[in-house]
Amino acid sequence: MTKSPITSPLGDAERQTTGGILQSTLVDLLDLSLIGKQAHWNVVGPHFRSVHLHLDELVGIARQYVDEVAERANAIGVSPNGMAHTVVETSGLPDFPANWVSDGETIEKIVNTLGALAARLRGRIDEADKSDLVTQDLLIEIAREVEKQHWMWQAQLGRVL
Repeated sequence: MTKSPITSPLGDAERQTTGGILQSTLVDLLDLSLIGKQAHWNVVGPHFRSVHLHLDELVGIARQYVDEVAERANAIGVSPNGMAHTVVETSGLPDFPANWVSDGETIEKIVNTLGALAARLRGRIDEADKSDLVTQDLLIEIAREVEKQHWMWQAQLGRVL
């Protein structure tokens, strides 16, 4: 880890653990914003407009939290890395097709993506409990919104499971 110009409120071990948690969250949220835009540009079908608009809402949420996560990393003396190759190499979210996708399949893929992100966030929430409660609080806020979006996207499927 490079020497930071920012004095951290955390000890070295806690800063390193928390920095890793924040970095992986940053990458997943950046990927979510890119997946959302890819889907937004390529969704087709009878429910195009509502899905298209909901994707923009999802991208806005992801981008808001990207900034908050990166700023939290900086606040603890960790430099965030949101470069494209870092996202490609380290995101844990499922891939999204590179072409047109029906509105129904788009919704299913977004549901799967949000479910994967929610699970990853819950693991990080547990991990942050040991290293930094302020970061844990931010992760709880993000998980709350991701799980809300997960519910809303599932509701569009109109299936009783």
